Amino acid sequence: MEIISKPAGGNKRSSYIYTHTRNRLPNHCKRVGATATDGWLPSHCKRVGATATDGCGPKNIRDKACPYWLAGNCKHAGDDCKYLHSHVIGGSDVTFLTKLVGHDNKPIRGIAFPSHSGTGRLCSAGDDNKLIIWDCQTGQGTDMPLNGEEIGCLLSEGPWLFAGLPNAVRAWNTLTLTELTLDGPRGQVHTLAVASGMLLAGTHDGSILAWKFNAASNTFEPAASLAGHTRRVVSLASGADRLYSGSMDHTIRVWDLETFQCIQTLRDHTSVVMSLLLWDQFLLSCSLDNTVKVWAATSSGALEVTYTHNEQHGVLALCGMNDDQAKPLLLCSCNDNSVRLYDLPSKIKSYRLLLAMVIYLESGRPRPAN
Repeated sequence: MEIISKPAGGNKRSSYIYTHTRNRLPNHCKRVGATATDGWLPSHCKRVGATATDGCGPKNIRDKACPYWLAGNCKHAGDDCKYLHSHVIGGSDVTFLTKLVGHDNKPIRGIAFPSHSGTGRLCSAGDDNKLIIWDCQTGQGTDMPLNGEEIGCLLSEGPWLFAGLPNAVRAWNTLTLTELTLDGPRGQVHTLAVASGMLLAGTHDGSILAWKFNAASNTFEPAASLAGHTRRVVSLASGADRLYSGSMDHTIRVWDLETFQCIQTLRDHTSVVMSLLLWDQFLLSCSLDNTVKVWAATSSGALEVTYTHNEQHGVLALCGMNDDQAKPLLLCSCNDNSVRLYDLPSKIKSYRLLLAMVIYLESGRPRPAN
């Protein structure tokens, strides 16, 4: 499932919810004998004998989303416009569920589903300094004003909801209605993660702060401060006593969470490392350098790039999921206002990512971190 934002009537920010049902052959795939596991053949490719992996020559304009439609003011009907008026290219197995409207003309910075509740609640935070709790059945939202504090990210873990703020992390226990403020960060908190019983926060000054929860005192106590990045930390991922951090200094650092020491620095990206994802034994990273990289451990235990996937636009975020047939999918949010869905092969280091479909976002361009 993926949630995307669009301006509604030019004044509101809205969230769309889509579900992915199953892997079907894209409707526009014309090649004889093509299957759902093949690379899809764009309908504009007219060369005889062309395959999905071949270059297709000049791009047809109908493969681009209409910029006026994205802004909500195209004067043409969908079939009359030379650009696309459609959310999905390449498949019919994404279903629109609902639209949630509430953030006032501001980007949405964080979305979280409280995992413990099972009540269909969703939390969103935006640059309008509001945290909204949504009822996904009714579409109604309840605002939680934050006294003008900008939210950089959201994280839900058990009964806790965490928000990254300037110079602090705010924590709410949704069962006991307890609210705590965790001091220590310098500048905006851009990313949060939970690992080895700790809450970790990536900050504007390049440091990563860690807290441990003390059940006896019902407080989060400082555990460590990890220093090494030279610019702000914007992405975190964790697994197997390791923490992975991506930064605006173009590097990924690997941290041992027992010693809090940096054990490797990965320097293959040439721009901001926007998002990190652990999938089985692989680390996936994406960047504004237009790439998604797959990292695997060598015999010495060090990580190295085993595959690089190139996009035409910067990649803002990664999300992994299984469809209803337990087939792994990778969702890539790009700064051309699209979410691209890829089939993840079982041997990811041996195969390229297979594009399943593209969902265009009805929104202005996402604002990358400065």
